[in-house]
Amino acid sequence: MAKKNIVLVKLVSSEGSGYFYVRGKNPKKTTAKLKFRKYDPKLRKHVEFDEKKLSS
Repeated sequence: MAKKNIVLVKLVSSEGSGYFYVRGKNPKKTTAKLKFRKYDPKLRKHVEFDEKKLSS
C-alpha cells in the first residue's frame, strides 16, 4: 500500500477571532492556497478562513 502525501494546514479566521481549523491537503494536486467559508463559533457567524502554515 502506497503512503499518501498529506500535509496538515491551519485555516485561520479572516476576522481575527483566533479560531482555526486544521485540515489535510495534498500538495501534489493543490498548489493554490485554500480558502473556505466556514462557521466561526466565537463570532457566531460564517466567515472566510485562509490557509496558514501549521507550526509543528
